[in-house]
Amino acid sequence: MEMPTDRKFQTGLIMAFLLLGVVARLVPHLPNVTPLTAIALFGGTYFARRWAILLPLAIVVISDLFIGLHGVIAFTWSSFALVGLLGWWIRTRVGVGRVAVASLAGATIFFVVSNFGVWLVGDGGTMYPHTLEGLQLCYTAALPYYRNALLGDLIYTSVLFGCFTMAVRALPRIAPAH
Repeated sequence: MEMPTDRKFQTGLIMAFLLLGVVARLVPHLPNVTPLTAIALFGGTYFARRWAILLPLAIVVISDLFIGLHGVIAFTWSSFALVGLLGWWIRTRVGVGRVAVASLAGATIFFVVSNFGVWLVGDGGTMYPHTLEGLQLCYTAALPYYRNALLGDLIYTSVLFGCFTMAVRALPRIAPAH
């Protein structure tokens, strides 16, 4: 399935995803359940390659200005940029299996990278002891958030990619003849 080539359409979709991502992070939601991973994967799959990194970064930068800046930002922001790069892998052969694997990998990347940051610099580096046991404790404490992210990412990714596929398939039937 390919993205329609109309530049205005693509720009509008990018802006809509930017707004959706920011609002979704700002309104009350279950911890770690937002469409950000789905948007990052979609952007990396269907938009110009630069959007694989720029779109998720723009969402987290803008929303973190409202949520609040913290010491783990470098880890959370970089994890979403990495998730966007997974879209490059999907784009080579878009399919349900690749999208599902990338969604699971995206949640896992965020879990591993962001919680490593929490262990390393959370509360100024004092949240967990800087030992193997402290790292294990950090990851163990984050497991409920990981579960939420896995479920949320699978749902949002399925909805986003599924709706896009259905819309593109319907376009020839609803597009005016020239």
